[in-house]
Amino acid sequence: MDARASRPWAAIDVRRPITSRLQAMRTSLDAAVRPWRTEVSEVRQLAEERGALQYVATLVARGSSPSVIFNAAASALGSLIRADYTAINRCEIDQTMSIVTLWRAAGTPDIGVPFGGRWSPGEDTPSAEALRSHRPARRATAIIGGDIGGWHRERSIGHIVACPVIVDDRLWGTMSALYLGSGPPPDDTEERMGKFLELLNCAITQAETRGELIASRARLVDSADAARRSIERDLHDGVQQHLISLALQMRETEARVPPEQQELRQRLADTAEGLSDTLDELQGISTGLQPPVLTRDGLDAALEALVSRFPGPVGLHIDVDGRLPEELEVAIYYVASEALTNALKHAYATNVRIDLDQEDSKVRLSVRDDGVGGADAARGTGLTGLKDRVEALGGTIRITSPVAGGTTLLATIPRSG
Repeated sequence: MDARASRPWAAIDVRRPITSRLQAMRTSLDAAVRPWRTEVSEVRQLAEERGALQYVATLVARGSSPSVIFNAAASALGSLIRADYTAINRCEIDQTMSIVTLWRAAGTPDIGVPFGGRWSPGEDTPSAEALRSHRPARRATAIIGGDIGGWHRERSIGHIVACPVIVDDRLWGTMSALYLGSGPPPDDTEERMGKFLELLNCAITQAETRGELIASRARLVDSADAARRSIERDLHDGVQQHLISLALQMRETEARVPPEQQELRQRLADTAEGLSDTLDELQGISTGLQPPVLTRDGLDAALEALVSRFPGPVGLHIDVDGRLPEELEVAIYYVASEALTNALKHAYATNVRIDLDQEDSKVRLSVRDDGVGGADAARGTGLTGLKDRVEALGGTIRITSPVAGGTTLLATIPRSG
């Protein structure tokens, strides 16, 4: 018998159809699962977009600072579109662009800030095209000329995608995504970047409004301080000097009155005393406007003089090196003065503690009392004006005042200059 005749041909014939069926089933299953996988991928992408957008939107709604919002937007966008770097650029009046923020993905090299953060978009960069067309643009860096093209190629950046940022119908700047290597960015990059633009527009509008408000407050504070100094000079050089002269003349006249005219002498003495009291009151008003000791000897001496006039015990601790900028010293003095006045007149405090210190680039003033608490800036205790003054310098003021629990005022102001 032939050896080949002993082979199980029937079994082989059975296995072949089974293998074919399995392959067919696998192909059919893959075909059925493929749309589901695509749908899951799209859902995951939408979830990522929604999460990133919601995070930035929350910062905008909370009124976070522009730098915080810009950094968050650049980071969220970069992670979402898998960019290696993202940048937000602002148009300047001289046709250049300023880099507002520059983000890089984890593990990517630090490329630094080009040209000190101020660069010209030229003619062939994607930012230039986006600004001309008001539409997104992408470019391979190999075809970008000039210094800006060379800068990107030296850092192995192969492609750039830029979208125009338009605020109130005016070109504000661009948002850019940078990709390392030669592979092009995904086709939907521009579309996904566009979803961030509306939020970025809101953030920019808010930032500009906040900046205008701060500038307006600063102008009001400067104007008020100038008016105070003018009134102080007028009081010192005019009314006070005149009252001093009158009081001296009155004392002179009193001394010349004959002994037998005691009634006239007493009236002159009372008038001179009244003039002296009026002079003291004016000097107090003048000191409240702008204490000469603050200008002459600095904040430490001015706070010590302020504390010495308080009827109750006041602990004063100062840990600040050197003189502070004038506007900062004035603000701190007025905050401390108003807090002491409130502690005495409204809180009926018997003990107060003032702490002034510096942490990094910020100065902190804390005023705590053991009064009745319940302080509310909305009720017109002078705290609203202090809030404007502090915020005009880019600072914050926080008041904690539980009923029957005393009041703590904390002012934190950036130290500039």
